[in-house]
Amino acid sequence: MTAHLTATRQEWLAARLDLLEDEKELTRRSDELALRRQALPWVRIDKDYLFETDEGGAHLADLFKGRSQLLVYHFMFGPDYTAGCPSCSSIADGFNGFVVHLENHDVAFQAISRAPLAKLQAFKQRMGWTFPWASSFGSDFNRDFSVLFTEEQQHEGGIEYNYRREAPLPQRLAGKAEGPVTEMAAMTGTDAATFTRDRPGVSAFVLDDGVVYHTYSCYARGLDGLWGMFQWLDRAPKGRNETGFWWRHHDKYGRG
Repeated sequence: MTAHLTATRQEWLAARLDLLEDEKELTRRSDELALRRQALPWVRIDKDYLFETDEGGAHLADLFKGRSQLLVYHFMFGPDYTAGCPSCSSIADGFNGFVVHLENHDVAFQAISRAPLAKLQAFKQRMGWTFPWASSFGSDFNRDFSVLFTEEQQHEGGIEYNYRREAPLPQRLAGKAEGPVTEMAAMTGTDAATFTRDRPGVSAFVLDDGVVYHTYSCYARGLDGLWGMFQWLDRAPKGRNETGFWWRHHDKYGRG
């Protein structure tokens, strides 16, 4: 017999309508925050970043592909990785479907990682993805947009990620660390310290009168709203129901 609260249909409806008021308030608040994002001041980008794409070398302005707006997903895939971050990969599983809609609404989309293009292309083929994915290998792009840090920054407490400074890397991460970070690092063929020098994020840019401006970036839990898997789980009867790190690259789940 279930230990969860049960009720009649009428009792359920009363509770559901009460919850609906809070859901509507959250939606209204979300709309307000979207307007505040759009109202942020723009920062002119004067540095010349060069990327490698399936079509060849490209500058940041080229990634707009004739559109006025560009959304970039900073995908954790460093040069030493043998596979993409499993969390980024889970998020990226949803990219194929919506890119065409963005592109037909004056918004270009681009995943960008530090690994050489050949590595990205091989993993992209393995995952069955079609969205555009560029390599920033050798560029300052990841560092300038706060998704790449050095080993010295890790150990000296010099990492500023998600708009706050992190404590120095615990010594346990340099050795035989245990836990979700180590599990994810192993899935990328790296150790925890190497794995966490790259970070995930989203950045937005606008091309205005031939000039590129940076308009917005978010990181860490700020990406939750873009992680389709969790949006569905939040509406499931048991919610996220997590006891630890459980997701995998989609081709690594057992077939049941």
